[in-house]
Amino acid sequence: MSQLDQPFEAIGPLGGQSLLIATAIAVGRLVSKPRTIVHVLSYLRRRVVGRAKAVGKNLHLYIIDLAMALAALSFASFMRLGLDGEVTSPESYHSLLFALPCFLFTCAVVFPVTCLYTRNWRYASVGDMLGILRAVIVASLAFVFVMFVATRLDSIPRSVMVIEVLLLVPLLISVRIRSKLVETGRFGPAANRARNGRDMVPVLLIGAGDAADHYIRALQRDPDARHWPVGLLDNAATTEGYFLRGVPVLGSIEDFDTVISDLEGRGIKPRHVIFTERMPGLVDPALEALIDRAERLGIAVSRPAPVLELRNPKHESRFELRPIELTDLLERPQTVLDKAALSRMIENSRIVVTGAGGSIGGELTQQIAALGPAELILIDNSEYNLYAIDLELAEKFPNVHRKPYICDVRDPARLGEIFQRHCVDLVFHAAALKHVPMVELNPCEGILTNVIGTMNVAEATRLCGAKAMVQISTDKVVNTTSVMGATKRLAELYCQSLDLAFVAGETPARFMTVRFGNVLGSSGSLIPLFKRQLAHGGPLTVTDMEMKRFFMTIREAVELTLQASAHGLEKSLGQGEIFVLDMGAPIKIIDMARRMIKLAGFRPDEDIKIKIVGCRPGEKLFEELFDERERRVDVPISGVLGAVPNPVPLETLRKEFSQLRRLAKAGDTGGVLDLVARLLPSYHRPETKPAAATATPFVPHVIRGSAKAATPPREAAA
Repeated sequence: MSQLDQPFEAIGPLGGQSLLIATAIAVGRLVSKPRTIVHVLSYLRRRVVGRAKAVGKNLHLYIIDLAMALAALSFASFMRLGLDGEVTSPESYHSLLFALPCFLFTCAVVFPVTCLYTRNWRYASVGDMLGILRAVIVASLAFVFVMFVATRLDSIPRSVMVIEVLLLVPLLISVRIRSKLVETGRFGPAANRARNGRDMVPVLLIGAGDAADHYIRALQRDPDARHWPVGLLDNAATTEGYFLRGVPVLGSIEDFDTVISDLEGRGIKPRHVIFTERMPGLVDPALEALIDRAERLGIAVSRPAPVLELRNPKHESRFELRPIELTDLLERPQTVLDKAALSRMIENSRIVVTGAGGSIGGELTQQIAALGPAELILIDNSEYNLYAIDLELAEKFPNVHRKPYICDVRDPARLGEIFQRHCVDLVFHAAALKHVPMVELNPCEGILTNVIGTMNVAEATRLCGAKAMVQISTDKVVNTTSVMGATKRLAELYCQSLDLAFVAGETPARFMTVRFGNVLGSSGSLIPLFKRQLAHGGPLTVTDMEMKRFFMTIREAVELTLQASAHGLEKSLGQGEIFVLDMGAPIKIIDMARRMIKLAGFRPDEDIKIKIVGCRPGEKLFEELFDERERRVDVPISGVLGAVPNPVPLETLRKEFSQLRRLAKAGDTGGVLDLVARLLPSYHRPETKPAAATATPFVPHVIRGSAKAATPPREAAA
């Protein structure tokens, strides 16, 4: 007989005596401390009451578990003793009759104590299953102790308990899995309904990643869900032939037509194609082609509700499908961020965001708030915008200390007072006048906000001892034909000169500039305009058939801005340089208009017209990210490029900016534009004075050496 099969009596009396002595000593120490006894009894009472309530709510499961325990011990005894023909002996029979009620009592006590009935088994995970293993092992050890004290286990081999554990754990897990399947509709009547497809809407999912997993799991948990995933398409070669929560991966994107034909032949043609996530390697033309193919087959293309809504069972519209939007088509693969560097830059720092109520400023404040700053100072001259972003931050990040200020960046005294009061560490300057036609009609206001305002913020940053200021710039500064682009170019030159002063040790702060193109969905931009025009039945107004623009989502632009800023601070990257975000290839505005019409379920030029209205004052047919006079440099940051303009001495800029301020405050438009043209040789000033633009038709002007005739803008153009 092996050591494992020896009766427990072979262990000897010393182990039991030592355990009893240790127990007596522990009880004696407790009795000597009455306060400790009170605390222990109070704790035990709370635990007992809580466990009793949990058992009461799961009484049926409790009874089944005890029955399974008896069955496991009986079968384990049969398996072990029956092999030697000992199971039918009177001694073994009486020993088993005594052991079964003892084991029942032990399990009845241990199972509730080990929290088996305080878990929601509908959402069981691997950790919960390990909890079952722990409960069974504890119950088995307790049973061994009880039997050792009572009978010294003189005829029960130790292998019986090992077999009992191996039997009881799967039995308890199987009971809970069945309950989970019934509750989630994957077993029983609800599962039959799903298999038969009655009252269900067949859907085909694109993507087999985490988002698809969340969506399928949410559908399976809701008995009222009407969507029935019949398959998935995924470009990853390793997933083909696999199943995700019982839903098969039927192929890749290229197999779309074949898969639809096969499903139609089986009588379960999908009525929706649902993009659960961005597909790796699926570029925009392929994505658009897939949408076109689905629409030709009469299949709607949609996206699911956000994951947070899917996880919320009280959310009434959690299975509502959202239409694919233009931002979904243009969004590129997620850039891998250096989160550690971002945290080191933001965490426990006092940070100012100017223009906090705008599109870029608002996204900046939210991404910064998520990184745990010591204080977030919000500056905006619009009361409503400031109120809105402060309210949104209070709801999403209630633990972040915020301080909103209604303040104009044109007011240097007010800026200086705010910066000094809060001992600011870092400044993100997003406040600007950004709409080209508006600044073209109001050049003096553009100078005062975009040029003098930037100078004021930079001076306040320098005087308060901050580590750095990051200015948000635009691709319209390159070979600009607009006053807005010219003002932002001057702001870039000023920050570059200050950053070179930092390199020379003349100022304690870094002054970085991040340049990028259009962002989708910002206030007053292209997408909201097209949506409004679509809602009114068209037409969609486009300035020119050949007009192109760079586009990026606000989220991606802000992420890369923070990434560049963090690396610029830590590694002294980009000193005297401008960080230029990689915007990808420019996109024709006419193509975007057609895409939006298709995504809305209409046919371009048939259901919804597209109207060409001509360029507005200051607009170019295409934008550029680099000036021909700039030197391009490599930046070791994914998605970020570098440009080095020819610097202008800081004292020269301060002298000229002082003159600009005087002319702008006096309303001398001609003097302002003459001085800007002298400072920026690359600025192509329109022949028509901006002040007269509202009263006279727009005339042709030179764009990079080519004249482009335009028609008077009678409607809002994109």
